[in-house]
Amino acid sequence: MSDIKFGTDGWRARIGEDYTFDNVRRVTQGFAEYLRRHELADQGVVIGYDQRFSSDLFAEAAAEVMAGNDIEVWLTKGNAPTPVISYSVVEREAGGGINITASHNPPPDNGFKVRDPQGGAIAPDGLREIESYIPYTMEAVHRMPLAEAEETSLVRRWEPKPAYVEHISQLIDLDALRNAGFKILVEPMWGNAAGWYVDLLSGGTNTIEQIHAGRNPLFPGMERPEPIPPNINAALERTVDIGADVLLINDGDADRMGIGDENGVYIDQLRAYALLAYYLLEVRGERGPIIKTISTTSMLNKLGKMYDVPVHETGVGFKYVAPKFLETDALIGGEESGGYAFRGNVPERDGILGNLYFLDFMVKTGKTPSELVELLFEKLGQAYYYDRIDTRFPNAKRPEARERLDNAEPETLAGVPVEEIITVDGYKYDLGDKGFLLVRFSGTEPIIRVYCEVTDESLVEPMLDAGLELAGLK
Repeated sequence: MSDIKFGTDGWRARIGEDYTFDNVRRVTQGFAEYLRRHELADQGVVIGYDQRFSSDLFAEAAAEVMAGNDIEVWLTKGNAPTPVISYSVVEREAGGGINITASHNPPPDNGFKVRDPQGGAIAPDGLREIESYIPYTMEAVHRMPLAEAEETSLVRRWEPKPAYVEHISQLIDLDALRNAGFKILVEPMWGNAAGWYVDLLSGGTNTIEQIHAGRNPLFPGMERPEPIPPNINAALERTVDIGADVLLINDGDADRMGIGDENGVYIDQLRAYALLAYYLLEVRGERGPIIKTISTTSMLNKLGKMYDVPVHETGVGFKYVAPKFLETDALIGGEESGGYAFRGNVPERDGILGNLYFLDFMVKTGKTPSELVELLFEKLGQAYYYDRIDTRFPNAKRPEARERLDNAEPETLAGVPVEEIITVDGYKYDLGDKGFLLVRFSGTEPIIRVYCEVTDESLVEPMLDAGLELAGLK
């Protein structure tokens, strides 16, 4: 048995090593105890899963433990996108949710996410409480065989799609999108979004094609189902080959999104976030706070000033974003990874709704994706350039690297003055109007990340080099 700790978004581990059926049962027992102590157990729990290796079986193992604790379970009939599972918690009026997914992690991994009654991520103090309830041995795990649980209706299988589609149809005009006349390429990355856009956007004047739309837990053709290059290079090339108007991308569990323009150029996550915020503020005329993690774009701060809306910055992960989103009744909340939440929906990343909003932006303005980027930069008065470097970094070396970064107080980086050093979640070097550099340790993998966003494209590479030097990686 191993200690189980929740990272940036849930518990993730290597299948067959730490991620075993018994460990899934143990963490489920901990969550069952949490629900009981918070008087949520009587409301039941939603359990869903992705297309990774044995995710369906791990979900059934979790259902058996919940049933063994006399907690009613709604178990999805098949794999379902993470935003659909999150919305289902609200639609079922459940006390919480479990999602068996490792999101964008490499193929050998799987994961375990928990959600609160609002369908959002549980705050860090709640996650620590759940961890404290996880039994160390299997003797303390209560379990009911699945067949018995289904026979007694403690576990019910159901299809969550109809309720979710009805819900988002209240947020966006699906009929208008179906008749947009677009040629759309969809890249679900062998994941849960496969087939969804065909169902949502067909029946009108659109032409829709998919790539990597089957189930293959090895994710061939990509290192991992993360919606960024080089994982999406084949889809970007296909966009040009078929003359598509837009490429819609989702990661493996469909809570994150990505956009490729009509020229096969990736619109990075920071630009995508700023575009969605601009769309809500300008095209839809909505107002409300914006929630951003420290790793995402400063374009949001500029839009906040222009439209007189507050911008709140949090640590990385929706366990920080979701509570702030609810507290402030935010218009939009998101992070650098390509996950964005929207008012009127659950306080959780929804890559499907985000892509639909982007399509609506195209419909409402009559502009191509590349033209929308130019429109944003015209509004802001300058262009913004972003990049990130991920480096494998053993957890055992973190203390040494932290000490190095704690002691580093650079006055300039790549020749640009550092105005402030922020250590909310990592080491962020604020460069004022020139942008920022961030060095932080991943909360889900043994990786150290170096991010930068600058307004001078020639600074991207030297700024990333400066970050690697600060971390002792160069």
